[in-house]
Amino acid sequence: MIEAYFAEQPGKEQAAAGRRLFENRCGFLLSAPALVHLPPPERPEVCFAGRSNVGKSSLINALAGRRNLARSSNTPGRTREINIFSLGDSHYLADLPGYGYAKMSKNTARRAADLTQSYVSGRPSLRRVFLLIDGRRGPMPIDDGFMSMLDESGVSYQLVVTKLDKVSKSGAERLDAGIGTAINHHPAALPSVIGVSAASGTGIPTLRAAIAGIA
Repeated sequence: MIEAYFAEQPGKEQAAAGRRLFENRCGFLLSAPALVHLPPPERPEVCFAGRSNVGKSSLINALAGRRNLARSSNTPGRTREINIFSLGDSHYLADLPGYGYAKMSKNTARRAADLTQSYVSGRPSLRRVFLLIDGRRGPMPIDDGFMSMLDESGVSYQLVVTKLDKVSKSGAERLDAGIGTAINHHPAALPSVIGVSAASGTGIPTLRAAIAGIA
């Protein structure tokens, strides 16, 4: 399943660096309703983006090895501000509002979209966007639109396929085709994909190492 696009597993030193990053006083810092509330751009910063209910909060908890660092919910659209997590003294991780939740009011959805676009295009310390794709569904048209926005922003981004433990054998081929099409149509996307499962731990060391290696 999408082996051709998977990032290589980290070596021992890379894996250890990733583990230390999330063990070293990893904690929630603040929620920012506007860019002016963000911390000073003095550290390398990465962010998680994706459709509502794609599993951003669960993935943050899995990376940190903690159950409630990021509040996860079965109700899509709960995150409407930018949640900032401090990874020791070296990095920030931003959890962006999810997009594509139909029951959110138009005004709320517009504010969240404007906040996200302003952040990815104007945050000087942002080094990489990790765009989460639900493995059960693969890239959807709304994800394609978000990738086009990222192409225009000039920021580096990489696809992270979530919920791999829930991908059926029949869905694996569709996922493979969808990921390949998304990467080929968006040359600004990094060519390697990180596949993860917050439930089983698959890919967690790889993602930790990728974040730790960003300077």
